[in-house]
Amino acid sequence: MFLLLFLLIPIASALVLLLIKKEQTVNAIAIGAALLTLLAAIYIIINKTGNYDAPWLPVLNSRFVLQADGLAKILILLTAISFPAIFIATQKNQTAQKNVFLSLMLLTQAGLMGVFLAGDALLFYFFWELALIPVYFLCSIWGGEKRIAVTFKFFIYTFLGSLLMLIGIVLLYSNTADHSFLIESFKHANLTQGQSLTAFALFFTAFAIKMPIFPLHTWQPDAYEQSPTAVTMVLSAVMVKMGLYGIVRWLMPLFPAAFLAHTNFVVVLSVIGILYASFIAIRQDDLKRLIAYSSIAHIGLMNAALFTHNQIGIQGALVQLFSHGINVLGLWIIADVIEQQTGTRSMKALGGLAKKQPTLAILLVGFAFANIALPLTNTFVGEFLMFNSLFQFNPLVAAAAGVSVVLAAIYTLNMVQKVAYGEVSTATSSMQFVNKNAQGVLIVLLVIVFVTGVYPQPLFDITADTLKQLFVK
Repeated sequence: MFLLLFLLIPIASALVLLLIKKEQTVNAIAIGAALLTLLAAIYIIINKTGNYDAPWLPVLNSRFVLQADGLAKILILLTAISFPAIFIATQKNQTAQKNVFLSLMLLTQAGLMGVFLAGDALLFYFFWELALIPVYFLCSIWGGEKRIAVTFKFFIYTFLGSLLMLIGIVLLYSNTADHSFLIESFKHANLTQGQSLTAFALFFTAFAIKMPIFPLHTWQPDAYEQSPTAVTMVLSAVMVKMGLYGIVRWLMPLFPAAFLAHTNFVVVLSVIGILYASFIAIRQDDLKRLIAYSSIAHIGLMNAALFTHNQIGIQGALVQLFSHGINVLGLWIIADVIEQQTGTRSMKALGGLAKKQPTLAILLVGFAFANIALPLTNTFVGEFLMFNSLFQFNPLVAAAAGVSVVLAAIYTLNMVQKVAYGEVSTATSSMQFVNKNAQGVLIVLLVIVFVTGVYPQPLFDITADTLKQLFVK
């Protein structure tokens, strides 16, 4: 029953928000609900929590099954940290119909939690859509000038991916002995080699779009740029992890032969995407687009490590799921603070942040170090393991992917130099107040960055059971 709280708290709070108009009360309810969810997440990390299993759609033999293994826990924790951080850091932002906006954000959180907990394929698909639909409305109503065209592109990509995954689910369901949607039944589905390859392709395409990886990435930079920054934070820190989660939860155990048959293809494709996104990031002047392309490169590395099918690489990717989310969330919050006070995201128009707001500049440098995986930061641990795995897979592939480390240092440090140092620009001089809420959140996130960088063992412990399930038969 306890796992239901991850769905009931955000859904109930979202419904309550629709009845309230006062902004101060709306903010308090949203933050309170998010903090309650965080407490629940900490509880299941510390304590073993049983699965939840109840009838759902008996006519289809689909059950409402929620289960929290290490893979689910690490992403539930990331989601539970992200939403209160976003709500607190952006609560002073001017947003029309804020009660509706925050209500849709909480529905997105419920969808994400459902995706990470679902043990039934039809239930997984239901929450997959529940996470996406509110985001569509958030982007199309509260987005930038080009929001309609960008949101339509986002919808087409995600709808196509969802449709392909649904076809794959039906294919597996029709070949199970008990005609069940449970993941355990799917593992024992009686598939021919052709059917297995087809189902693998259907699921993988859906997950590849969601991450996204090259060449299915084109929706992402535009969507990140045009979405409200709070929504972009969710997309970048948490929602892209749905695709990586799907690979570990569904592709690896359901299609082991097809997975191994495509390792070379997917790893090479991922490395191409890493280098492509890194070179594009160097050319960016817009803060949002730079962070977007940086995220594509980091996600590509995680996907490549997963497809090496090496225990070290998968361990690194599982740790990086959490670490990347924390880091990119910090970068987005800093970008939002700068845009809210200066009215620009152009690095050419910025400069002198260290003189105007030194604390914010220090925080920017801290997250920049994490973005380039400096030792003692959280991402160093994951990247070290992932590159180790790639080297064992193929030294040439590892060397090619390793170029991205240099490229990441170039575009990240260039961003820090343009934004934080030099003379105070006209735009930066307009920053008249310190956003203490945002700075408080950033300090907490940066503490997580260095604590998990120096002592990552708790993250290894959380995900240990997932590695056993994948490699110990």
